Amino acid sequence: MERLSDIACTVGESPTWSAAESAWYWVDIPAKRVWRLDGVTGASRYWTTTEMVACVAAKAGGGLIAGMETGIFSLELGEAEAAAQIKLAAPAAGLGAGMRFNDGRCDRQGRFWSGTMFMDMSAARAIGELYRYDVARGISAPVVSELITQNGLAFSPDGRTMYLSDSHPARRMVWAFDYDIDDGVPSGRRVFADMSAYAGRPDGAAIDSDGCYWICGNDGGCVLRFTPDGKLDRRIDVPMLKPAMCAFGGKDLDTLLVTSIVSGKPEDAEWGGAVVLLRPGVKGVAETPLGL
Repeated sequence: MERLSDIACTVGESPTWSAAESAWYWVDIPAKRVWRLDGVTGASRYWTTTEMVACVAAKAGGGLIAGMETGIFSLELGEAEAAAQIKLAAPAAGLGAGMRFNDGRCDRQGRFWSGTMFMDMSAARAIGELYRYDVARGISAPVVSELITQNGLAFSPDGRTMYLSDSHPARRMVWAFDYDIDDGVPSGRRVFADMSAYAGRPDGAAIDSDGCYWICGNDGGCVLRFTPDGKLDRRIDVPMLKPAMCAFGGKDLDTLLVTSIVSGKPEDAEWGGAVVLLRPGVKGVAETPLGL
């Protein structure tokens, strides 16, 4: 396990590997930062945004698409410290006070998915919704509703299964859906993993080349791997109490980058918010950029 220098995020989320750039990206939500790590030189830097940025994915041709506080944005990252932002879309009803987008990623066809949440998790308000955005049609109507803390988005290697979690302590659930790769419509929602039976809450996720689902056990200090039929077959303990999301990347897609959240607990003081790299012995699946 390798720690990335002294980088520490308050809420480190949404790591993604850009094969076109040989670089990792992730965000620190309350700090309004987008981080980049050069996979060749090891150099890192960040850009600031005007709103909290919760999730990012690569765009075909360069730049990122992001779920933020008021909608979905295009981010261009240049030499300046601040990212250039263009608002692309927002839900028809807008995002109410105290809301923002949360977890997000592109499907295998290059459509961007992200969900909303009420930021005060103690309120446990099930008003979060999941949306689809594509270049041709813009943002969809809500596809899944009544979510508390939307998370865990992932797509099987063939793109025909979509995964989604709700990481709120009152839910701790991961669902699987049949996914229409032509229309981008999920159906047949079913329980994939009830995380109340395992360590931690289901936060961000990744898929490996075997079709297994890797989920960060937030509050459990671990990353768990579930087989496509929902059986736990592996656990990797990490030194951070609150691992937040993982992503496969590197030249051979055999490295797992894990971000984390500061817990505020004394036993987590050294590692809380750290970003680490693991070699789990399996490979991931390349992400499809928006609009490819």
